[in-house]
Amino acid sequence: MTPQRFSLASRLLHWTMAPLLVAMLLIGTGMVATVSSWRLVLLGVHKPLGLLLFVLAVLRLLLRLAGTTPPLPATVPAPMRVAAHASHWLLYGCMLAMPLVGWAMLSAGGLPLPLHLPPLLAPDVGHYALLRSLHTVLGEAFYLLVLGHVCAGLLHALLLRDGVFEAIALRIKR
Repeated sequence: MTPQRFSLASRLLHWTMAPLLVAMLLIGTGMVATVSSWRLVLLGVHKPLGLLLFVLAVLRLLLRLAGTTPPLPATVPAPMRVAAHASHWLLYGCMLAMPLVGWAMLSAGGLPLPLHLPPLLAPDVGHYALLRSLHTVLGEAFYLLVLGHVCAGLLHALLLRDGVFEAIALRIKR
């Protein structure tokens, strides 16, 4: 039997991670946009929050791979189905890649790592510059993916009312 909703654990992780991911994107933007003393404060939050989100993303991916996902309604056209599946996997890719690239970037820059993590790379200015650029590009792509995800969620919740949003909603089904 195919479920009509994601598991409670998946829904809780989704709605726990959503505001944390938005906060992380805003903190990252704030870090690169400022040269004030706030930059160090933001950096101090960004690193451990990135690690927490990486752990939660791994848990979420494991739940997704181990469980079953509700099917999209038959009314969803094929191009939207492809876009939905592709965007979800791209979101997972960013949630996993961004903290790993950030960790590698800090390692290559010889910078302090959160929670005394071991470095992934030896210090190297060239690698640091490349990884910093990659982290920025991934962040920009992630912004666009999150924006598209929110817009799609609102489309399904407010206009189409086709049950897609209900599959991930936290409210208890009556």
